Amino acid sequence: MSNDKTASPLPDLNRIIRDNRVGDFRSPNLALGMRPVEFGVGTSQWIWETQPQAAINPFGTIQGGYLGVFVDEILSTAIGSVLGEDEWAVTAELKLSYVRALTPQRLEGRGRMIRRTRTVAFMDAEVRNAAGEVAVIASSTWVVSQSGPR
Repeated sequence: MSNDKTASPLPDLNRIIRDNRVGDFRSPNLALGMRPVEFGVGTSQWIWETQPQAAINPFGTIQGGYLGVFVDEILSTAIGSVLGEDEWAVTAELKLSYVRALTPQRLEGRGRMIRRTRTVAFMDAEVRNAAGEVAVIASSTWVVSQSGPR
């Protein structure tokens, strides 16, 4: 059992989200070209200008797993905007519906919290292609806990 008392980076990260400081937001997934545009109370907007070749499947479309990562970034920042200093949240369930195949292009994503209780949050998101057509619809359930991750 570890006695490591290293402070969690989550309070700072959630503060960046609450303050809409998109330029200060950090995530390893930014290396894929995804980036936040705006954080609001219970909402988040992102764009994905260009996708790396690794995200393109043999059929020339964006692999669904990468779209899942994009949606998870959108949802995690939407929930992060409403968490208290001593709270953290994790995805309990995520459903993605791919309603349109996506070739490499500029994508826009929006997420929002639909309802939150003390321990659960219900979220949804959508990703639109460059023509503004809905391509991915997502619904998700998040578990909210107190006192930081263990």
